[in-house]
Amino acid sequence: MFRDNLEELASMLSPIEPVIKEIQSFNKAFDKEYETEQLVEIVKRGKKLVTKCCKIRRWDIIKKPYYSHKLLGLKKSLERFCQIVMQTHQARDIKEVLFETKEISVGIRKLSLKEGSSNGNGICNQVAVMGPCRVPEPRGKVLGFDEPLKELKVKLLKDGVSVIIVSAPGGSGKTTLVKQLCQDEEVKGKYEDNIFYVSVSKTPNMELILQKLLQAKDYAVPEFQNEEDGLNYLEQKFRQLAIIPILLILDDVWPGYEFLVHNLKFELPDYKIVVTSRFAFPRFDDCTYCLNPLNDDNAMTLFRHNAFLQNGKPCIPEDIVNKVMKSCKGLPLALEVVGRSLCGQPVAMWLKQAKQHSKGLSILHSNTDLLAYLQSTLDTLDDEAGIKDCYLDLGSFPEDHQTPATALIDMWVEQYKLDEDCDAFIKLHELSIRNLVNLVVMRKDDASEADSFYNDHFVMQHDLLRELAIYQSSFDPIEKRRRIIVELSRNNFPNWWSEEKQQPLGAHLLSISTDETFSYNWGYIQAPEVEVLVLNFRAKNYVLPVFMEKMDKLKVLIAMNDSIYPAEVSNFQLLYSLSNLKRFRLEKVSVPSFSTSSFQLKNLRKISLVMCNISQAFEKGTNKMSDNFPNLLEIDIDYCDDLMELGEGLCDVVQLMKLSITNCHKLRALPEGIGKLVNLEVLRLTSCTDLMSLPETIGSLSQLTILDISDCLSIKNLPTRIGELHNLAKLCMRGCSSCNLPSTITKLQHLKDVICDEETAYQWEFLKSYLTNLKVTVHEQDINLNWLQIFV
Repeated sequence: MFRDNLEELASMLSPIEPVIKEIQSFNKAFDKEYETEQLVEIVKRGKKLVTKCCKIRRWDIIKKPYYSHKLLGLKKSLERFCQIVMQTHQARDIKEVLFETKEISVGIRKLSLKEGSSNGNGICNQVAVMGPCRVPEPRGKVLGFDEPLKELKVKLLKDGVSVIIVSAPGGSGKTTLVKQLCQDEEVKGKYEDNIFYVSVSKTPNMELILQKLLQAKDYAVPEFQNEEDGLNYLEQKFRQLAIIPILLILDDVWPGYEFLVHNLKFELPDYKIVVTSRFAFPRFDDCTYCLNPLNDDNAMTLFRHNAFLQNGKPCIPEDIVNKVMKSCKGLPLALEVVGRSLCGQPVAMWLKQAKQHSKGLSILHSNTDLLAYLQSTLDTLDDEAGIKDCYLDLGSFPEDHQTPATALIDMWVEQYKLDEDCDAFIKLHELSIRNLVNLVVMRKDDASEADSFYNDHFVMQHDLLRELAIYQSSFDPIEKRRRIIVELSRNNFPNWWSEEKQQPLGAHLLSISTDETFSYNWGYIQAPEVEVLVLNFRAKNYVLPVFMEKMDKLKVLIAMNDSIYPAEVSNFQLLYSLSNLKRFRLEKVSVPSFSTSSFQLKNLRKISLVMCNISQAFEKGTNKMSDNFPNLLEIDIDYCDDLMELGEGLCDVVQLMKLSITNCHKLRALPEGIGKLVNLEVLRLTSCTDLMSLPETIGSLSQLTILDISDCLSIKNLPTRIGELHNLAKLCMRGCSSCNLPSTITKLQHLKDVICDEETAYQWEFLKSYLTNLKVTVHEQDINLNWLQIFV
């Protein structure tokens, strides 16, 4: 520690001294010598201390701790002075230069106008200040953007598109791509000198932007009464230029400043605005170009360009180069930064980087420049709103995994004490807007979204952004971390796991991922504070960890199997001891009966079963399900292929408020006893294609407000007793074109929304005279194969 501090401080002081002398000479000319007195004093002390420390002998272990502390203190003093005082002086000096430059510019304009140098249109011929909005050249050689450039150019040159948003996470190369677009011969041929480039950044100033745009063509810049006058004046000048099409680039626009695009969007022929942003703007969804990471070929080209001297022959083994390149996850910034850092380095340095990748360590551990850049993305997150916490939770799910939005919603509602599922979805939407996640909607259904049903929403995340979340969660000692994320293979446990005198963990979230090589010899850890447990695994047989039974505060359990077939789970009885459990979600698991006498979870509110074997789950057993789950309010069953008949045991849960059975294509019938669920408010049976009919007892569901039978292709007739659903407000029946409506449907006086296809809408039109508040919406089918990705 002594040696490192000494070497680092010595290397800092060496280049500073000549710079100070130069600054002093300038300050002397402007009578500001006092500004460097403190810095000079710090450097003098530093030289004196470093000189003294260099004389300390290697074996003198008594002096080293004392002087190591002194060196560290001096280093902090120097950094603090440079970061705060010198930056303040620098900003002040820049402002003074800008002010004086503006004064000179105004003087030149007045002189030019006085001497009659105007061409009659307010344009001065003698002064040509083209700098402010000229498109900067891309730095260095641009590689890997051939396909994105082609796609973006097609979008730009397409008629009818006036605004294009280029959106991607930080470091993806958005600005580089747009600069390259402006250098394209076809684009330059169309827009010629009418390409304007404005760097907007975090806190834009509309007055300054207007000034830059006007100065680009050297128009006179009068004093404006208000912003609207300035915009009107700019529009007038743009109209004069519009003989040739105009292209405006707004680089690095942040949330809350979309109004800039709106304000600068003039009605001019072929006028286009291209915006780059690390955020997404929902109002411009239709004209957004999402820049994806580079593919392996382009990534390797860019990496090699930065990692190897152009004329030299690389002596690094190809497999090592490939491992290091893959650790950059296709992010151009990472490829450039890591490539440059290894350029000219010995093979040993390459091997070290490759080994870190093989061990699962992120390149963020070894590259501070890349970490600092990605870290700036998190500075925009609002801690008070809990958005940052939600982002950090995303590391709980495996790399390259489509995480169900409903799993995240379950976590956040309970962990952060949110009132509704939609509150959690809003946080997910915020993360999507900031490009920290990619929100994938398998089937677009605004009606389901309005009912807070998000089964068709999935989350993808760039691998480096996931690694950043994990890295951010790993600063504190293991026993003090709020989140612990562990990936286990074979019997390779982290050191802290196998310590004999292990301290209890304070984590509120624990995520454990295992693969098919793991032996399930879990050992024992103490995690009494855990509220959310995420188990990601890939196995035919899975053993729940025994230490679960001591997790007295556990509220949410998520167990997700990534193998092809549902897993047989041992130790299932451990769930019975989780007295505070409120939600559990199982994916690709064989589920035992919920009606056994030992299966009692008094606080359970929601059960989610996805792609599970559940033929036994709802059979009648020794206990009633209502006794085992007295507070259960919601059951969500999705893609459970073995479900042919729903057991009568489910009908005992009379307090149930939401029942969703979706994409269960072999389900043939609902139990007659479903009428017992007198508190049911939502019944969703979407895409149960073999379901022939609804039982007449459905008429007893007096609290039902939403019924969804969309894509239940085999239902030919609605039950006669449907007219008894006096609180039914919404009926979704898309894809039910062969379904006949009974005459009793006219009794549904509270029915406000019917969503159906065109054929069924024809029947409803005849009923509008009876149902005066009815709104019939013809659903336009969203034809895509995104839903197939669930099974990949």
